[in-house]
Amino acid sequence: MLSEVCSVALSGLVATLVRIVVTIEKGPSAFELLGLAEGCVRETKARVLTAFARLGKWFDDHKIKVALSPAGIRNDGMLDLAIAVAVIMALENKSAPRMVFVGELAMTAAVRPVRGTLPALLGLKDVPAAIVPWGNGNEAACVQHMEVRAAAHLYEVIEYLQGTRQLTLANSFTDRAPVDAIDMVDVHGLLAGRRAVEVAAAGLHPLMFIGSPGSGKAMLTRRLPTVMPPLSHAEALEVTSIHSVAGLLETNQQLLTRRPLRSPHHTADAARLVGGGSPPRPGEVSLAHQGVLFLGDMQSFKRKALTALDKVLEAGESAIQDHQTRVTFPARPLIVAGVLPCPCGFNRTKNRTCNCAPARVRAYRERLRGTIFGRMHLHAFLSGDVHGPRGDSSAEVRARVVKARDAQQSRFEQGQASEQVNGRLSVADLGRVAAPDAKGRRMLSRAELGPELEATVLRVARTMADLDGSAAMRAHHVEEGIALAPRMEAWPCN
Repeated sequence: MLSEVCSVALSGLVATLVRIVVTIEKGPSAFELLGLAEGCVRETKARVLTAFARLGKWFDDHKIKVALSPAGIRNDGMLDLAIAVAVIMALENKSAPRMVFVGELAMTAAVRPVRGTLPALLGLKDVPAAIVPWGNGNEAACVQHMEVRAAAHLYEVIEYLQGTRQLTLANSFTDRAPVDAIDMVDVHGLLAGRRAVEVAAAGLHPLMFIGSPGSGKAMLTRRLPTVMPPLSHAEALEVTSIHSVAGLLETNQQLLTRRPLRSPHHTADAARLVGGGSPPRPGEVSLAHQGVLFLGDMQSFKRKALTALDKVLEAGESAIQDHQTRVTFPARPLIVAGVLPCPCGFNRTKNRTCNCAPARVRAYRERLRGTIFGRMHLHAFLSGDVHGPRGDSSAEVRARVVKARDAQQSRFEQGQASEQVNGRLSVADLGRVAAPDAKGRRMLSRAELGPELEATVLRVARTMADLDGSAAMRAHHVEEGIALAPRMEAWPCN
């Protein structure tokens, strides 16, 4: 008796079709798994045989051999259902339909959800159908190139294959996307911070907030995703896939449509920030991909962790070595850092006294200089004064941001720039699309910023011109760019 069934294995976000061939012969009872990674054999065998036992199926006087191809595949549960189906098909001497089976088997023979179902299915282009766990039905509803059905129990799958039951189509699952509960209109005062948020969102400019505890750094950062352009369908699939692999999707949620915001604690190590583990899981920088990564209390993060994060940001992806396999996850978030102005946090703060000596303040700020600080394009001082007038709503700000992004996309499509956003323009790009007028050039010359910081100012000024709907970069754009430039020597000190 022989049968062949297909499943899928996932390495990072890369899917591999797995062929499972089962042969059954008369002889001493045996269940042999070939082709699985050594560490997965015992657990896989235990789950599958226990599930069969709960269904009242025993294999006395049967020698069962299960061979997986390609060999060396890890099974963290995703292959269980396919192995069980292949055994059933071989026992009944039937051919399985051309589809993939995904799911982990519980001891009760229930089909449990698995991580990475969405990227696993998206990576298979020539397979017409799939069966996935009921708990993965919502994310599987995002798959449009194949017919996906969901099952809650192994017996449901068996009855479906026997033609006595219908399984629910994943695209009939109801999406219950969360509703935004925060808005920029809730913020009073903090004019400099609100302006910095808008500019950062419009050009993807890394942003640093400087302020005492409770000055509004986290409050503004939480609202930053609400003013960024909506995720495109391709971006949403990518973001949802990353969160699926991490096991962070809610059962009743389908495609993630809001840009993610991640805020790791300052005690997070390098593996937490950039990813790691076995099997590899995405880190905070990848979970924030296409969204915002907020490093609150940046001065408290370990330097080793920040150095690892900086390398990932430079590459735009996180590469994790797992045994002989190199797994990558995309990592292009907007970085927002929050820092205190001095060791005690109350330098130049109203109603609080800072007792830090000037020399101690200068030494503290010098320690801030480093890899992540060097990536900042903007900095904004937050006074904590939230008694001023309200600003525009998130929808109003987002409309201006989208208009500015459209201008940047137009230059990219016309070949004037090599990047789609101003925050990533090269020096060559700046010469073509970010040349200031004569007065602006004189301002830059007088500021004596140095080549790197001057390039940063030009990128930011280009974004400010886009927000104004101006094709030309005027002197006042350059002036504001200089004012927001991350120059530590401009920070006030007692």
